[in-house]
Amino acid sequence: MTLRNRELVNLFVVAVITGLGFASVYIARQEVVSTASLSYALFFFGLYVAAHAVARLTVPHADPYLLPLTGLLTAFGVTEIYRLDPDNAFRQGLWIVVGVAAFSATLILLRHDFRRLESYKYIFGVTAIGLLILPALPLIGQTVNGARLWVKAGPLQFQPGELAKIFLIVFLAGYLREKREVLAQGRLKDFGPLLAIWGAAMLVLVETNDLGSALLYFGIFLAMLYVATAKPWFAGAGMVLFVAGAAVVYQLVSRVETRVTIWLHPWTDEKVFCAQTGGLALRQECDSYQLVKSLYSIGNGGFGGKGLGKGTFSNSGGDPLIPYLNTDFIYSALAQELGLIGIAALMLVFMLFCLRGFRIALLAQDGFSKLLALGLTFGFALQTFIIVGGVLRVIPLTGITLPFVSYGGSSVVANFILLAGLLLVSNRANATANIPMEGRP
Repeated sequence: MTLRNRELVNLFVVAVITGLGFASVYIARQEVVSTASLSYALFFFGLYVAAHAVARLTVPHADPYLLPLTGLLTAFGVTEIYRLDPDNAFRQGLWIVVGVAAFSATLILLRHDFRRLESYKYIFGVTAIGLLILPALPLIGQTVNGARLWVKAGPLQFQPGELAKIFLIVFLAGYLREKREVLAQGRLKDFGPLLAIWGAAMLVLVETNDLGSALLYFGIFLAMLYVATAKPWFAGAGMVLFVAGAAVVYQLVSRVETRVTIWLHPWTDEKVFCAQTGGLALRQECDSYQLVKSLYSIGNGGFGGKGLGKGTFSNSGGDPLIPYLNTDFIYSALAQELGLIGIAALMLVFMLFCLRGFRIALLAQDGFSKLLALGLTFGFALQTFIIVGGVLRVIPLTGITLPFVSYGGSSVVANFILLAGLLLVSNRANATANIPMEGRP
């Protein structure tokens, strides 16, 4: 069976799972099986078949599992979002269509040789910085839930940081490929790029009040720097710098201090000052309300889960128990309805995606391709860890989305472009592996 035929078969399996998921939600909500559940499955199958057709034409040698894994993750997300709010599910479906269009456009535009992006690495770097600055600008910058990560232009609201992540990875892949031998010598002046990126991460942290975004950007840089130079002490020094900088910001930025405090002490026996009301309240009824309710939701799922559509996410008055449930805390909703078994299966899907991505990086023949695949995959993995780790109280909670699963158009579109990048690298690596040495460019 060819790679693309294998991909098509896997997509059919994903369509069946999607249909069963929507059917379960319909049964739980309406006590009837509706043909709409089948129509949703057919819609997603048709959408991903279109993406598959573009991949068959542009990247015939690419990895056959990444696209089906993406389909499965988006199916998990849209099913749960529909269970929480059908209107949001419709909008999420539209964003997935836009994401597939961006995925297809990326493959078509770069099908001949994506490595030409390396020639424009500084343009990508400057553009990434510009995108990160946008939310800090007056008028267009928007603060949501305490973090200034959004830009609003008319009816459209998006997170430019999601696209900046991709541009930053392209810049770093080109720059580190060019400078890795010089950086590996470890001379004092070679610490300049490290300090510059560290400073930029700290600036992002101060301007956006978001520890997760700063950790994501700086973590991607350290991982790519380590792979480029094979010097573990670079990564160690970078982590020391980040922790030291975060400690200083902790003293200066109240939101960061609050996030760390509710991470360490989400429950209190005595009332403390509540900034939201200006009075005294138990912390679990004020600052750490979301986190505590999220943990209760996860615990309520138990081993086998309540079943899709049967979780409890609102009180008797119909008000939501967990604010921003379909974005920051969708993991908690899925954990309650799928239980430990189901949520572990979801995490395995993320792990398989990362495994395939790292395998692509290993198979890549040139430095730029290797670093690009590594950066894209590590960024995906780190983003997943940051949000899941925050919800589970492994690290302080942040507002980063769960890739392909959380509600949000910016994240969906950016991650589809990330997927296209991995398939482009995979296609070249697999095609080159089948060409004799004397015939390679």
